[in-house]
Amino acid sequence: MTTATRVLVVDDEPQIQRFLKPSLTAAGYEVAAAADGREALRLIATTAPDVVVLDLGLPDMDGKEVIAAVREWSQVPIIVLSARDREAEKIAALDLGADDYVNKPFGIGELMARLRAALRHKAREAGETEVFRSGELVVDTVKRLVTRRGERVRLTPKEYDLLHVLTRHAGRVVTHRQLLQAVWGPAHVEDTQYLRVFVGQLRQKIEEDPAEPRLVLTEPGVGYRFAPAGEGS
Repeated sequence: MTTATRVLVVDDEPQIQRFLKPSLTAAGYEVAAAADGREALRLIATTAPDVVVLDLGLPDMDGKEVIAAVREWSQVPIIVLSARDREAEKIAALDLGADDYVNKPFGIGELMARLRAALRHKAREAGETEVFRSGELVVDTVKRLVTRRGERVRLTPKEYDLLHVLTRHAGRVVTHRQLLQAVWGPAHVEDTQYLRVFVGQLRQKIEEDPAEPRLVLTEPGVGYRFAPAGEGS
């Protein structure tokens, strides 16, 4: 017997809970709810949900505090729901360890897609493979070899490291700061123009049409997302 995927919805707005629970249940998820941060932390610790949908504006604590607390002991996927439209809020949540964010008001279709992507990423991490495949692109992480349509793609060491970080988090938003720290180190976390140049170079080598990228997508003002084959837009 297969256990349903468990989703914890953390939001103090009753209308959001009333909207999400039947929609998620109909899609085959098992749904639990929390209306504040303390209850969310208790349920994450005691029920081990598969994914958390988290509002940032909670009555007892900021949602970013919840993310920071959870990341001290759990890597459960966290999707932020937020009416806050400031990019700084999204970036802060992602830098603290959130996997993705959806702006309020939102469509249930978009949220479902983000849930599926977060769960796929969790499954990939659990069985970390040595070879990443997305359509015609293949990244061999042992040999540090990248091929497209069977032909070798010649990347510089930094271009490879950048691609590796993006594919390791495929489907997730990776912030400028996270990418810069992972590839160039903490001294370069503010060098976003430097990152933009390298992303452009990488697109020239792996995209069908670098001017209309379908693999390495820009999240304006926030970072980049690697879209696995068939998910680019």
